[in-house]
Amino acid sequence: MRLPRPDDAAARIPSGADLDVPGLSPFTTPNGEFYRVDTALVVPKVDATTWSLQVHGEGVSSPVTLRFRDLLKRRLIERDITMTCVSNPVGGDYVGTARWIGVPLAPLLREAGVRPPSEGGRADQLVARSVDGMTIGTPVEAVMDGRDAMLAIGMNGQPLPFDHGFPVRMLVPGLYGYVSACKWIEDIELTTFDAYDAYWVRRNWSNRAPIKTQSRIDTPKPLASPKAGTVPVAGVAWAQHRGISRVEVRVDGGEWQEARLAAEAGVDTWRQWVWEWPATSGSHTLEVRATDGEGRLQNGERAGTVPDGATGWHSVVVDVS
Repeated sequence: MRLPRPDDAAARIPSGADLDVPGLSPFTTPNGEFYRVDTALVVPKVDATTWSLQVHGEGVSSPVTLRFRDLLKRRLIERDITMTCVSNPVGGDYVGTARWIGVPLAPLLREAGVRPPSEGGRADQLVARSVDGMTIGTPVEAVMDGRDAMLAIGMNGQPLPFDHGFPVRMLVPGLYGYVSACKWIEDIELTTFDAYDAYWVRRNWSNRAPIKTQSRIDTPKPLASPKAGTVPVAGVAWAQHRGISRVEVRVDGGEWQEARLAAEAGVDTWRQWVWEWPATSGSHTLEVRATDGEGRLQNGERAGTVPDGATGWHSVVVDVS
Protein backbone atom coordinates (compact mmCIF):
# COMPACT_ATOMS: atom_id res chain seq x y z
CA MET A 1 0.00 0.00 0.00
CA ARG A 2 1.15 3.53 -0.78
CA LEU A 3 -0.42 6.38 1.16
CA PRO A 4 -2.13 9.04 -0.97
CA ARG A 5 -1.20 12.66 -0.44
CA PRO A 6 -3.46 14.35 2.11
CA ASP A 7 -5.83 17.02 0.83
CA ASP A 8 -5.12 19.09 3.96
CA ALA A 9 -1.47 18.59 4.95
CA ALA A 10 -0.16 19.20 8.45
CA ALA A 11 1.58 22.48 9.12
CA ARG A 12 5.36 22.37 9.20
CA ILE A 13 6.63 21.58 12.70
CA PRO A 14 8.22 24.81 14.02
CA SER A 15 12.01 24.68 14.11
CA GLY A 16 11.94 25.42 17.85
CA ALA A 17 9.53 22.60 18.71
CA ASP A 18 12.38 20.16 19.32
CA LEU A 19 14.91 21.50 21.83
CA ASP A 20 17.50 18.82 20.98
CA VAL A 21 18.54 18.31 24.61
CA PRO A 22 20.37 14.99 25.20
CA GLY A 23 18.03 12.56 26.95
CA LEU A 24 14.88 14.46 25.96
CA SER A 25 12.13 12.61 24.08
CA PRO A 26 12.02 13.69 20.41
CA PHE A 27 8.99 15.69 19.35
CA THR A 28 7.86 12.95 16.94
CA THR A 29 7.85 9.41 18.30
CA PRO A 30 9.08 6.81 15.75
CA ASN A 31 6.54 4.10 14.93
CA GLY A 32 8.74 1.38 16.38
CA GLU A 33 8.97 3.22 19.71
CA PHE A 34 5.34 4.31 19.96
CA TYR A 35 3.61 2.76 22.98
CA ARG A 36 1.10 -0.02 22.45
CA VAL A 37 -1.67 -0.83 24.94
CA ASP A 38 -4.56 -3.08 23.92
CA THR A 39 -6.12 -6.44 24.79
CA ALA A 40 -5.11 -8.30 21.62
CA LEU A 41 -3.07 -11.37 22.57
CA VAL A 42 -2.43 -11.87 18.86
CA VAL A 43 -2.25 -8.75 16.68
CA PRO A 44 -5.03 -8.90 14.05
CA LYS A 45 -3.73 -9.07 10.48
CA VAL A 46 -6.64 -7.53 8.60
CA ASP A 47 -6.83 -7.70 4.80
CA ALA A 48 -7.52 -4.18 3.56
CA THR A 49 -9.08 -5.50 0.34
CA THR A 50 -11.88 -7.23 2.27
CA TRP A 51 -12.21 -4.78 5.18
CA SER A 52 -15.36 -2.69 5.57
CA LEU A 53 -16.84 -0.26 8.10
CA GLN A 54 -20.51 0.01 9.06
CA VAL A 55 -22.05 3.21 10.52
CA HIS A 56 -25.52 2.68 12.02
CA GLY A 57 -27.67 3.16 15.11
CA GLU A 58 -29.63 5.88 16.91
CA GLY A 59 -30.11 9.01 14.83
CA VAL A 60 -28.53 7.47 11.73
CA SER A 61 -30.97 8.21 8.91
CA SER A 62 -28.65 6.91 6.16
CA PRO A 63 -26.57 3.90 7.31
CA VAL A 64 -23.14 3.78 5.71
CA THR A 65 -20.94 0.93 4.53
CA LEU A 66 -17.42 1.87 3.47
CA ARG A 67 -14.68 -0.25 1.95
CA PHE A 68 -11.05 0.72 2.31
CA ARG A 69 -10.89 2.00 -1.26
CA ASP A 70 -13.88 4.25 -0.44
CA LEU A 71 -11.92 5.83 2.41
CA LEU A 72 -8.99 6.53 0.11
CA LYS A 73 -11.28 8.51 -2.20
CA ARG A 74 -12.52 10.78 0.58
CA ARG A 75 -10.90 13.99 1.78
CA LEU A 76 -7.80 13.17 3.81
CA ILE A 77 -6.26 15.33 6.51
CA GLU A 78 -2.80 15.13 8.08
CA ARG A 79 -2.24 16.21 11.70
CA ASP A 80 0.38 15.99 14.45
CA ILE A 81 -1.41 14.56 17.49
CA THR A 82 -0.18 13.30 20.85
CA MET A 83 -1.88 10.20 22.19
CA THR A 84 -1.99 9.12 25.84
CA CYS A 85 -3.15 5.94 27.56
CA VAL A 86 -5.32 6.29 30.67
CA SER A 87 -3.11 3.66 32.35
CA ASN A 88 -0.09 5.94 32.08
CA PRO A 89 1.25 6.58 35.61
CA VAL A 90 2.73 9.92 36.63
CA GLY A 91 6.02 10.16 34.75
CA GLY A 92 5.14 7.16 32.57
CA ASP A 93 5.90 6.59 28.89
CA TYR A 94 2.46 5.53 27.59
CA VAL A 95 2.37 8.75 25.59
CA GLY A 96 3.73 9.71 22.17
CA THR A 97 3.30 12.02 19.21
CA ALA A 98 2.87 10.99 15.58
CA ARG A 99 1.85 12.56 12.29
CA TRP A 100 -1.45 10.92 11.34
CA ILE A 101 -3.28 10.82 8.00
CA GLY A 102 -6.97 10.02 8.00
CA VAL A 103 -10.54 10.74 7.03
CA PRO A 104 -12.31 13.36 9.18
CA LEU A 105 -14.96 11.55 11.19
CA ALA A 106 -17.49 14.34 11.82
CA PRO A 107 -18.39 14.90 8.12
CA LEU A 108 -18.90 11.16 7.67
CA LEU A 109 -21.28 11.06 10.63
CA ARG A 110 -23.21 14.06 9.31
CA GLU A 111 -23.60 12.35 5.95
CA ALA A 112 -25.18 9.45 7.84
CA GLY A 113 -27.64 11.89 9.43
CA VAL A 114 -25.99 12.09 12.86
CA ARG A 115 -26.32 15.27 14.89
CA PRO A 116 -24.53 15.90 18.20
CA PRO A 117 -26.66 16.26 21.36
CA SER A 118 -26.08 20.03 21.32
CA GLU A 119 -28.04 20.09 18.04
CA GLY A 120 -30.79 17.80 19.24
CA GLY A 121 -29.21 14.50 18.23
CA ARG A 122 -30.56 11.34 19.88
CA ALA A 123 -27.20 9.60 20.39
CA ASP A 124 -24.63 10.85 22.89
CA GLN A 125 -22.25 7.89 22.56
CA LEU A 126 -20.41 6.46 19.58
CA VAL A 127 -19.46 2.80 20.12
CA ALA A 128 -16.57 1.68 17.94
CA ARG A 129 -16.02 -2.06 17.52
CA SER A 130 -12.78 -3.75 16.55
CA VAL A 131 -12.35 -6.93 14.55
CA ASP A 132 -11.17 -8.59 17.78
CA GLY A 133 -14.40 -7.71 19.61
CA MET A 134 -13.15 -4.72 21.61
CA THR A 135 -15.71 -1.96 22.18
CA ILE A 136 -14.76 1.67 22.83
CA GLY A 137 -17.33 4.33 23.70
CA THR A 138 -16.75 7.97 22.73
CA PRO A 139 -18.86 11.08 23.41
CA VAL A 140 -20.52 12.10 20.14
CA GLU A 141 -20.22 15.74 21.14
CA ALA A 142 -16.42 15.49 21.33
CA VAL A 143 -16.19 13.82 17.92
CA MET A 144 -18.29 16.54 16.29
CA ASP A 145 -17.17 19.70 18.12
CA GLY A 146 -14.59 20.73 15.51
CA ARG A 147 -11.51 18.86 16.69
CA ASP A 148 -9.61 16.65 14.24
CA ALA A 149 -11.30 13.33 15.07
CA MET A 150 -10.41 10.92 12.28
CA LEU A 151 -10.34 7.44 10.90
CA ALA A 152 -6.57 7.16 10.59
CA ILE A 153 -4.90 5.17 7.80
CA GLY A 154 -1.34 6.47 8.10
CA MET A 155 1.23 7.09 10.84
CA ASN A 156 4.44 9.08 10.37
CA GLY A 157 4.30 8.82 6.60
CA GLN A 158 3.65 5.08 6.50
CA PRO A 159 0.50 2.94 6.38
CA LEU A 160 -0.61 2.08 9.91
CA PRO A 161 1.54 -0.70 11.35
CA PHE A 162 -0.44 -3.84 12.21
CA ASP A 163 0.36 -3.20 15.91
CA HIS A 164 -1.33 0.19 15.69
CA GLY A 165 -4.52 -0.83 13.94
CA PHE A 166 -3.99 -1.46 10.23
CA PRO A 167 -5.86 -0.80 8.05
CA VAL A 168 -7.93 1.79 9.97
CA ARG A 169 -8.11 3.07 13.53
CA MET A 170 -10.11 5.82 15.17
CA LEU A 171 -8.41 8.79 16.82
CA VAL A 172 -9.93 11.70 18.78
CA PRO A 173 -7.54 14.38 20.12
CA GLY A 174 -7.99 15.25 23.79
CA LEU A 175 -9.45 11.93 24.96
CA TYR A 176 -7.62 8.98 26.49
CA GLY A 177 -7.25 6.09 24.09
CA TYR A 178 -9.68 3.76 25.83
CA VAL A 179 -12.56 6.13 25.00
CA SER A 180 -11.41 7.23 21.56
CA ALA A 181 -8.74 5.22 19.77
CA CYS A 182 -10.27 1.99 18.49
CA LYS A 183 -7.72 -0.07 16.53
CA TRP A 184 -8.70 -2.42 13.68
CA ILE A 185 -12.10 -0.70 13.63
CA GLU A 186 -14.93 -2.29 11.62
CA ASP A 187 -18.18 -0.92 13.12
CA ILE A 188 -19.53 2.36 14.49
CA GLU A 189 -22.84 2.28 16.32
CA LEU A 190 -24.58 5.41 17.56
CA THR A 191 -26.25 4.89 20.94
CA THR A 192 -26.41 6.44 24.43
CA PHE A 193 -24.32 6.13 27.55
CA ASP A 194 -27.45 5.04 29.43
CA ALA A 195 -28.05 2.19 27.00
CA TYR A 196 -24.58 0.69 26.69
CA ASP A 197 -21.31 0.33 28.64
CA ALA A 198 -18.20 -0.31 26.56
CA TYR A 199 -15.50 -2.82 27.50
CA TRP A 200 -13.46 -0.75 29.95
CA VAL A 201 -16.48 0.97 31.48
CA ARG A 202 -17.76 -2.45 32.53
CA ARG A 203 -14.43 -2.80 34.35
CA ASN A 204 -14.91 0.33 36.49
CA TRP A 205 -13.25 2.94 34.29
CA SER A 206 -15.04 6.23 33.61
CA ASN A 207 -17.19 6.48 30.48
CA ARG A 208 -15.91 9.99 29.70
CA ALA A 209 -12.22 10.66 30.01
CA PRO A 210 -10.68 13.91 28.78
CA ILE A 211 -6.90 13.85 29.07
CA LYS A 212 -5.54 15.47 32.22
CA THR A 213 -2.66 17.92 32.21
CA GLN A 214 0.61 16.11 32.83
CA SER A 215 4.33 16.82 32.71
CA ARG A 216 7.38 14.59 32.88
CA ILE A 217 11.09 14.97 33.57
CA ASP A 218 13.07 13.07 30.92
CA THR A 219 16.53 14.20 31.98
CA PRO A 220 18.26 13.83 34.36
CA LYS A 221 17.04 10.30 34.96
CA PRO A 222 16.19 9.04 38.47
CA LEU A 223 19.33 8.31 40.51
CA ALA A 224 21.52 10.03 37.92
CA SER A 225 24.82 11.56 39.12
CA PRO A 226 25.37 14.80 37.22
CA LYS A 227 28.31 17.01 38.07
CA ALA A 228 27.81 20.25 39.99
CA GLY A 229 27.26 23.26 37.76
CA THR A 230 24.65 24.01 35.13
CA VAL A 231 22.51 20.93 34.52
CA PRO A 232 19.69 21.01 31.92
CA VAL A 233 16.47 19.65 33.41
CA ALA A 234 14.16 18.86 30.50
CA GLY A 235 11.04 16.95 29.59
CA VAL A 236 7.62 17.10 27.99
CA ALA A 237 4.19 18.33 29.05
CA TRP A 238 0.80 17.67 27.49
CA ALA A 239 -2.84 18.69 27.76
CA GLN A 240 -4.25 17.66 24.40
CA HIS A 241 -6.83 19.96 22.84
CA ARG A 242 -5.98 22.66 25.42
CA GLY A 243 -2.24 23.06 24.95
CA ILE A 244 0.50 23.96 27.45
CA SER A 245 1.16 27.57 28.46
CA ARG A 246 3.68 27.19 31.31
CA VAL A 247 6.00 24.65 32.93
CA GLU A 248 7.73 25.10 36.29
CA VAL A 249 10.43 23.15 38.11
CA ARG A 250 11.47 23.21 41.75
CA VAL A 251 14.31 21.69 43.75
CA ASP A 252 13.88 20.17 47.20
CA GLY A 253 10.48 21.77 47.71
CA GLY A 254 11.76 25.30 47.13
CA GLU A 255 10.44 28.08 44.94
CA TRP A 256 9.02 27.16 41.54
CA GLN A 257 11.22 28.24 38.62
CA GLU A 258 9.76 28.83 35.17
CA ALA A 259 11.14 26.59 32.44
CA ARG A 260 11.70 27.63 28.84
CA LEU A 261 9.07 26.19 26.53
CA ALA A 262 9.75 24.88 23.07
CA ALA A 263 7.78 26.39 20.21
CA GLU A 264 4.17 25.21 20.17
CA ALA A 265 3.28 22.92 17.28
CA GLY A 266 -0.42 22.91 18.17
CA VAL A 267 -2.78 22.42 21.09
CA ASP A 268 -3.15 18.71 20.30
CA THR A 269 0.56 17.93 20.77
CA TRP A 270 2.89 17.75 23.72
CA ARG A 271 5.41 20.50 24.33
CA GLN A 272 9.05 20.17 25.27
CA TRP A 273 10.58 22.30 28.02
CA VAL A 274 14.00 22.89 29.63
CA TRP A 275 15.30 24.63 32.77
CA GLU A 276 18.98 25.30 33.38
CA TRP A 277 19.60 24.18 36.96
CA PRO A 278 22.56 25.61 38.90
CA ALA A 279 23.16 22.26 40.61
CA THR A 280 25.10 21.95 43.87
CA SER A 281 26.60 18.82 45.40
CA GLY A 282 24.35 16.41 47.28
CA SER A 283 21.09 14.54 46.90
CA HIS A 284 18.25 16.59 45.42
CA THR A 285 14.61 16.08 44.47
CA LEU A 286 13.39 17.70 41.26
CA GLU A 287 9.66 18.23 40.63
CA VAL A 288 7.75 19.54 37.62
CA ARG A 289 4.26 20.92 37.05
CA ALA A 290 2.47 22.40 34.03
CA THR A 291 -0.32 24.85 33.31
CA ASP A 292 -2.63 24.18 30.38
CA GLY A 293 -3.58 26.60 27.64
CA GLU A 294 -6.73 27.59 29.51
CA GLY A 295 -4.75 28.67 32.59
CA ARG A 296 -5.49 25.64 34.78
CA LEU A 297 -2.63 24.31 36.90
CA GLN A 298 -1.82 20.61 36.84
CA ASN A 299 -3.32 18.72 39.79
CA GLY A 300 -0.56 17.96 42.29
CA GLU A 301 -2.50 15.43 44.36
CA ARG A 302 -1.19 11.93 43.78
CA ALA A 303 -3.88 9.56 42.49
CA GLY A 304 -3.76 6.32 40.54
CA THR A 305 -4.94 5.73 37.02
CA VAL A 306 -8.40 4.31 37.82
CA PRO A 307 -11.04 5.51 36.97
CA ASP A 308 -10.04 8.36 34.63
CA GLY A 309 -6.29 8.95 34.66
CA ALA A 310 -3.49 9.60 37.14
CA THR A 311 -2.71 12.94 38.77
CA GLY A 312 0.33 14.27 40.62
CA TRP A 313 3.63 16.01 39.95
CA HIS A 314 6.46 13.93 38.54
CA SER A 315 9.65 13.93 40.59
CA VAL A 316 13.14 12.44 40.34
CA VAL A 317 15.94 12.16 42.88
CA VAL A 318 19.48 12.77 41.70
CA ASP A 319 22.88 12.76 43.42
CA VAL A 320 25.04 15.65 42.26
CA SER A 321 28.78 15.00 42.56
